[in-house]
Amino acid sequence: MQNQNKSLTKGLSILKSIMKSNKPLTANYLCQKHDIDKSTMSRLITTLLCEGFIEYVENSKEIVLSDIMKNISQKESRDKIVEKTEALLDEIFYLTDECSYIGVLDNNAVLYLNQIDKSNRVLKTRDSVGLHAPLHANAFGKILLAFEDVNLKSLDLKKYTVNTITTVTKLQKEIELVQQRGYAIGFEEYEFGLFSIAVPYFNNRREFVGTVGISGLSARVNEEKSHELAKKIFNLVNPVI
Repeated sequence: MQNQNKSLTKGLSILKSIMKSNKPLTANYLCQKHDIDKSTMSRLITTLLCEGFIEYVENSKEIVLSDIMKNISQKESRDKIVEKTEALLDEIFYLTDECSYIGVLDNNAVLYLNQIDKSNRVLKTRDSVGLHAPLHANAFGKILLAFEDVNLKSLDLKKYTVNTITTVTKLQKEIELVQQRGYAIGFEEYEFGLFSIAVPYFNNRREFVGTVGISGLSARVNEEKSHELAKKIFNLVNPVI
């Protein structure tokens, strides 16, 4: 390209490397990766630090994205997830006639990014977009535990109802069952009178993104029907090619 600002281009390339990395990076590593001398790298890193794009890990010279950049990057990513799954949530709703959701892992909890309920019922499921739910007490959380790397011992296995799983041993068995089936079911584990069914959602590169499924009144769905619905949702989300 013509008329590029070389310093800006170098700075952006460094920022991209830091954004793509799953671990802190050092200036020496960035010098080698981008073939930039130490003096120039020092100026570029100082600029990125001063502008609030990056920061040092406490008491070290390891570089990571700043909290501001993490939040911007995370919001953009989540907005894309909502956009890409909206049609799928529509299909799940019309397939089941129950409120459909997309959830992701956020600080050891389920974060609901979107939900769709186009029913004519007088009593509808409350708006949960932006809300968090415990991982151990609903189907969406169980999927996240089955497909994400979460330390079960770090969870607060609080008891919400008589059906809530409250021990690591039982939760581990439940996760193994979810992994075998490919879907998760929750019956009145978080709130009395509510059920949830969820399956994993992967992107086009087969990378795990989050969990999609339904939730509603348990009076409408018995145990047998819940498994039938779970299999239908799984086949819809993960069609056989």
